[in-house]
Amino acid sequence: MITITNRQARQFILRKHGLLGKYRFCGGEGALSYVRQAGCIQFDPVDVCGKNAELTLQSRVKGFTKQTLYRLLYEERSLVDYPDKNLSIIPVEDWPYFERYRRAARECGQQFQGLAALEAQAKEYIREHGPVSSEELPIEGDLYWHSAIHWSGNWHGKSNAARSVLEQLYSNGELLIHHKKGSRKYYDLAERYISQELLQSPDPIPDEFEHQKWRVLRRIGAVGLLWNRPSDAWLNIWGLKAEQRSEAFRQLLEEGRILAVQAEGLKDTLYCRAEDEELLQEILREEKYTPRCELIAPLDCMMWDRKLIRALFGFDYSWEIYTPADKRKYGFYVLPLIYGEQFVGRVEAVNDAKTQSLLVKNIWYEDGIRQTKKLQAAVTGCLRRFAKFNECENVLYDSCR
Repeated sequence: MITITNRQARQFILRKHGLLGKYRFCGGEGALSYVRQAGCIQFDPVDVCGKNAELTLQSRVKGFTKQTLYRLLYEERSLVDYPDKNLSIIPVEDWPYFERYRRAARECGQQFQGLAALEAQAKEYIREHGPVSSEELPIEGDLYWHSAIHWSGNWHGKSNAARSVLEQLYSNGELLIHHKKGSRKYYDLAERYISQELLQSPDPIPDEFEHQKWRVLRRIGAVGLLWNRPSDAWLNIWGLKAEQRSEAFRQLLEEGRILAVQAEGLKDTLYCRAEDEELLQEILREEKYTPRCELIAPLDCMMWDRKLIRALFGFDYSWEIYTPADKRKYGFYVLPLIYGEQFVGRVEAVNDAKTQSLLVKNIWYEDGIRQTKKLQAAVTGCLRRFAKFNECENVLYDSCR
């Protein structure tokens, strides 16, 4: 058991995520490296001041632009849109590890009479015409069914037939998302972009429990430090109940793939990946790091366990996008604000494309945070960088200043 202070735990997580000190991740290679470290980053289509995946990368990748992610996804194809922790982006080399979910989708789809003929029609159209959206695919009518798409919505009932068929083929792994225009998805044949070696690769971990262990280990690496408790960090790991989760932790620890860490003030043991021991030892040497000021995505990997963030950082964050307006404490799309080793507040900002301005509607500082000139300068610099990321020419402040 490794014992650390609360501050060292915070430093470890922030350094792991490249949010403290000098940038660990730079440019396109840095963005790809971070996604590989995390296993996946969550995708969400809402775009107020950047989409969640873009926001996740802009805070920790020096020189990152929205075009950087587009290039990795839709030109270089080193990343791929694929469900993991809900809608996500994963490294393309991880494709074989999710074969069991594609197989389950295929088996479920076989229950629906006439679906195979519609799938064949859709694939033939795409072979002849190229990438297509559900609005363009000439399959008309509605389908009434419970979706075979296990983890990209779990919708059921009446649905547009073209959309249903494309989503089913996407879940099967026969199609991938070729590109997006806004929230509209264009699909193409996976075989055109993913190597046959990956497409035909058998499941590397056929045993169900070993697969769960792999995914638990992956999520620990994504957050940095995690405890064996119920958590949103485990979302979408099929069949992972408390018993399976505890056994996964026990075996991973016994196999030397994770390390037990006791953080000051926490009753529960935390765990990190064994490969992060060097970083942990760096923190224990009481290294000093240059503070950075960054805006954090609502569904950022670091934020997957909000109770852990509260326990370590004393920061209570709730994404209020689905909260009725009259019940919101802050705002519709509010981003946590980090400076140095702590969360200092939260920001509501909107990209006003018409005026090419970043409108900062409000900044709420945490209780006890002294708004020094140094902090104000750091926040101003952060917002200027954020405006540039959003391709805005200037920053306008509303009621916050």
